[in-house]
Amino acid sequence: MDRRNQTSTYEFLLMGLSERPEQQHLLFGLFLAMYLVTVLGNLLIILAIGSDPHLHTPMYLFLANLSFSDIGFISTVIPKMLDNIGSGSKLISYGGCLTQLYFFGLFADLDNFLLAVMALDRYVAISHPLHYAMTMNSQRCILLVAGSWLATTFHALMHTLLLTRLSFCGPNVIPHFFCDLVPLLKLACSSTYVNDLVLNLVAGTLLITPFACILTSYFSIAFAVLRIDSLKGKQKAFSKCTSHLLVVSLFYGTATGVYLCPPASPSAVKDRVFSVMYTVVTPMLNPFIYSLRNRDMKGALGKVLRRNIL
Repeated sequence: MDRRNQTSTYEFLLMGLSERPEQQHLLFGLFLAMYLVTVLGNLLIILAIGSDPHLHTPMYLFLANLSFSDIGFISTVIPKMLDNIGSGSKLISYGGCLTQLYFFGLFADLDNFLLAVMALDRYVAISHPLHYAMTMNSQRCILLVAGSWLATTFHALMHTLLLTRLSFCGPNVIPHFFCDLVPLLKLACSSTYVNDLVLNLVAGTLLITPFACILTSYFSIAFAVLRIDSLKGKQKAFSKCTSHLLVVSLFYGTATGVYLCPPASPSAVKDRVFSVMYTVVTPMLNPFIYSLRNRDMKGALGKVLRRNIL
């Protein structure tokens, strides 16, 4: 049989979060509620930023893109999981799996890049406040966002196209609730040398570089804050980046638990729990973190809600 025909009709079996039938209704209701809260919360952030001229600044431009990315991130994973739970089927087609893999990689990488861009924005605002308007001008901000989209689109497409070169003829069970790259490579019957090489070199560079940018930015911010004489000035400077630090800690903390601390077995519960944290919980909490700790955002959200309710 032609390999192309073989892989195009191949199906994978997603094991999901639990195999116990009595837990399926609970999981369906819980993740449906989390999905709706995430989409609604991030949409409100985007609407609030778009409708309030006072929020048309670099920081909120990046935040609006992060909210859009979070909607795409969770929408890549949860609807299919809910469909599988509701229908009682754990199957996902070969094409569906590749599509999910592509968009998962795209939005996960985009979150990574946007968090780095936001850290850079906070560094310039705190360390070089007099040059902020000139450094973070609208043209440069658009280039940063566009560059993030281009880099992540290329990265996700590269892994997806390389995966189409592989044949899958053996076990088709993915011990996860979505199609992730590493479990898929383990199921391939053909050599994954090129895929592994690209994963280690290119993916490592694209993931580590933004994280290194975040660390460098916050070390520089810490030194700049320490040089401020007044306690009130230090508190004001630190308050500008606490929300972003919380989001960064959630995203990288849980993602590190999955990819840098591999479980003892491929079906370990820890791996799935950490995956739920960064694919579902983090996108859901981001709107609350940024809105509850930001007076301007709370005001803009209040205007949006009053406009639509009254």
